[in-house]
Amino acid sequence: MPRRTATLLTSTLLLIALLCAAALITVPYAQMSPGPTVNTLGDHDGEPVLSIKDRPVYPADGHLNMTTVRVTGADYRMNLVEAVSGWLRRDSAVVPYKTLYPERKSAEEVDEENAAEFSASQESAKVAALQQLDEPVSSHVTVDSVTKGGPADTSLSPGDVIQAVDGTRVTKPQRVAELVTEHKPGERVRFTVIPADKAAAAGKKGEKPPARYAKQVTVRTEKAKDDGRALVGIIPGVGHTFPFEIDIKLADVGGPSAGLMFALGIVDKLTKGDLTGGEFVAGTGTIDERSEVGAIGGIQMKTVAARSKGARFFLTPEGNCATAARTTPDGLTLVKVATMDDAMDALKKIRAGDTDKLTECQRD
Repeated sequence: MPRRTATLLTSTLLLIALLCAAALITVPYAQMSPGPTVNTLGDHDGEPVLSIKDRPVYPADGHLNMTTVRVTGADYRMNLVEAVSGWLRRDSAVVPYKTLYPERKSAEEVDEENAAEFSASQESAKVAALQQLDEPVSSHVTVDSVTKGGPADTSLSPGDVIQAVDGTRVTKPQRVAELVTEHKPGERVRFTVIPADKAAAAGKKGEKPPARYAKQVTVRTEKAKDDGRALVGIIPGVGHTFPFEIDIKLADVGGPSAGLMFALGIVDKLTKGDLTGGEFVAGTGTIDERSEVGAIGGIQMKTVAARSKGARFFLTPEGNCATAARTTPDGLTLVKVATMDDAMDALKKIRAGDTDKLTECQRD
């Protein structure tokens, strides 16, 4: 065999061996890519994304699209070939595994957390939208989550409304923790609660949690492992009573990043005319009860997804602006927003055609 042919054959076999080895070598990375984008004003899988009862709802011709990011699962282990391929592509991002999954959790636990965050974002979106419309919203302290196997595991449930702790009325979640930690580990704490099912049934009717269903629940505290304080194994949160029913349906989506777009969609459906003036607007960002817009992950993947569907404007959280502006897709205007009012003002300018007055994202 000629030396040149032998060298080429050896090199080819070596390359194949290296590629096979690379396909077997796992690396501590995960991948993000553009995910689906859904118009909050329209339908998804045959159902309206936003359904509102007992209030006039007005048609809207524009788009207020929420955006998502696809990520490799918590149990998925990327190999070296996939990592290199992802690094070379412009429509994906390869990041350290711990960036997406900071703690070693099962896929089931990650899905549960994402679902909980998505549910909380819907609640905050409703609050922000109704505040924008000057609609009354009342709040109450709830059990947000219960630690599995903790002292309260069989006594309290997520969604229970906490009226009082040891007879002291509570109106803020932090007050629950303060009253519990006044006890020594091993002592009992008495909660006055309205069961979650009774509170939920009243909420669907736009009514406050009915006090007549309140009951007393006693929980023995245990010692916290980190600092020795007394705890009962719950995380208190805030629930709300809305003046009418708002239902948000969007399957297979998790996390809190659609809050802003849900809030804007609700406002658009409850007001005459189009907030967008018929334009295709997409965006992202968390929303809280103060109507402040928070930064999210995967911003560059979301702008790619939005533009590929036809978006011309993208409402971008202030905290994501510099990163997003580094690789802005052609034809997409990144609009900086820090609050719900900022977003409403931006839509007003888009609607009026005053796009030169928009506050655009700038690179560092």
